[in-house]
Amino acid sequence: MAAESNRHPAHAELAKRWADTVLAARAGDGGSGPSPEPYAANLLERWAEPQRRYHTTDHLLAVLDHVDVLEAHGEHAADPAAVRLAAWFHDAVYLPDRSENEERSARLAERALAELGVGADLTAEVARLVRLTVSHDPADGDTDGAVLCDADLAILASPPAAYAAYTAAVREEYAFVPDDAFRAGRAAVLRQLLGLPRLFRTPYGQRVWAEAARRNIGGELAALTEG
Repeated sequence: MAAESNRHPAHAELAKRWADTVLAARAGDGGSGPSPEPYAANLLERWAEPQRRYHTTDHLLAVLDHVDVLEAHGEHAADPAAVRLAAWFHDAVYLPDRSENEERSARLAERALAELGVGADLTAEVARLVRLTVSHDPADGDTDGAVLCDADLAILASPPAAYAAYTAAVREEYAFVPDDAFRAGRAAVLRQLLGLPRLFRTPYGQRVWAEAARRNIGGELAALTEG
């Protein structure tokens, strides 16, 4: 495992949150394993890779914080440790020119969590959740999936300036793609989100985030298709 990068001021806080989650997950199964610290260092280095502009440590921190927000408002996942571990792994492998990032991230989770002594059932749930972020379309009753997907998509409900910064960062990640191709691809992603049965699956997400998110997406889609 590589040494922890100090590029982000929240790395120490994140490393502690990671360790707390891993230890809680192991305790639930009565398991034991190596120190979580080197794994935190490796993951944080991944999240700080130079090709990232949006899928950065800031995004990881935001997703974890949104999981906490949902929990504070009564949106309880069936397995909170699985959701938080999945947040750590869901973009751990991220190369903008590849289509298999989620699958590779899920496989990384399976390997790392097994080494860490996390139980097989919880590890399988984390990997399932990571793969679910391909579609962001959890089944009814999938509270783990609903919390993770809502936390991941909460950026869509940002105030206008923050949403503009988010879309600019996404464009920077795909700077190698010509404008016409980017507009077509990004528009397809937005239409897929708007085509979901519900953009947010938790009651809190539907109540607090959905309207602003649809407004932001609609405005971006109009700009892409008119541009």
